Amino acid sequence: MSEIVAIENGVCAAKGFRASGVHCGIRKNKVKKDLALIVSEQRAATAAVYTTNLVKGAPLTVTKNHLADGFASALICNSGNANTCNANGIEIAEGMCELVSQHLGIPASDVLVASTGVIGQPLSLDPIAEGMDNLCANLSTTGLAAAQAIMTTDTIAKEAAVSFTVGGVPCRLGGIAKGSGMIHPNMATMLVFITTDCAIAPALLQKALSEDVKSSFNMVSIDGDTSTNDMVTVMANGLAGNPEITAEDGDFAVFCEALHRVTVKLCRMIAGDGEGATKLLTCKVKNARDEQTAKTAAKSVICSSLFKAAMFGADANWGRVLCALGYSGAALDIAKIDVGFASAKGEITVCKAGAGVPFSEEKAKEILLEKEIDVNIDLHDGEAVAEAWGCDLTYDYVKINGDYRT
Repeated sequence: MSEIVAIENGVCAAKGFRASGVHCGIRKNKVKKDLALIVSEQRAATAAVYTTNLVKGAPLTVTKNHLADGFASALICNSGNANTCNANGIEIAEGMCELVSQHLGIPASDVLVASTGVIGQPLSLDPIAEGMDNLCANLSTTGLAAAQAIMTTDTIAKEAAVSFTVGGVPCRLGGIAKGSGMIHPNMATMLVFITTDCAIAPALLQKALSEDVKSSFNMVSIDGDTSTNDMVTVMANGLAGNPEITAEDGDFAVFCEALHRVTVKLCRMIAGDGEGATKLLTCKVKNARDEQTAKTAAKSVICSSLFKAAMFGADANWGRVLCALGYSGAALDIAKIDVGFASAKGEITVCKAGAGVPFSEEKAKEILLEKEIDVNIDLHDGEAVAEAWGCDLTYDYVKINGDYRT
């Protein structure tokens, strides 16, 4: 398989993509960017997945309509206001696409739109219209400003990119993401925008994305809340010049692996930047009877508020892990399960065959005081594996969400 190498520049790593991010006035804090734009030089095959929440932001409806033919040329996104549950939400979302059309000469139907922020607050087109000249003038081959402009309670901009080879031709794929709270997607997570210069048929691009989210973004949980505005898009403009991927062959497998490398990195960044979080938690399940059992078990542990609180306190309370496995709904033989914790400080086994074993509490605390912690679970019931990502539950999570709207 083609070597896949991590590279810089996120959503602008691929040929033919430019991006920008500016403050236009949606957010009161003038230091924070609140409007992002991503543009492809060439109309791109595009795939998307959306939130499973029945309450959906107006931008998702507009984007879905604009993607009916499987192609797009640009994406505009604002932060600070979700444009959800607004009577004129569709009109505003369509208006944002029209503004891009007017400034860049792209058909409005080829523009995707996204919003993130407070739900149920009126959103005016005025600041967006006033910021468009600056937004378009700042388009460049650097993606960081766009990554910053889609942030809400995020504390870091989230970018990832890789290079790979398809048909003997070097290709690139990269993306940006926002997500820190209201993360329990069951399809994607908050907002993720991915670009690639690899040529791939729209139907296969959609299949690659739809399959990938099952083992990437669907395996992230910060607080158990599924957002109204979750959306992941992938734009593929083909400017790398590779023979178009039109079948599920070796080249398609390489593309899927490259996509997964980027999505997993973004998943880990999102989980580690959970609201108020101090630790990235990775639950690794192995030797499950099938993949779904492994995924269900891993996600249940990551979603447990009691377990997350124990990790905040560096408490090796393995009973909370076993408890979460027991109510997960997965068919498990509890008497076979081993549990351990690991970090840069080492690893320790705390449970074997469903029962506690003697271990050093001091060593366990040393391991659990690290910033990145693995929860290792062996089900001894097959060969399937899965990973899920989350974070600890802290005092600051409550503080942040206690006054999020006001």
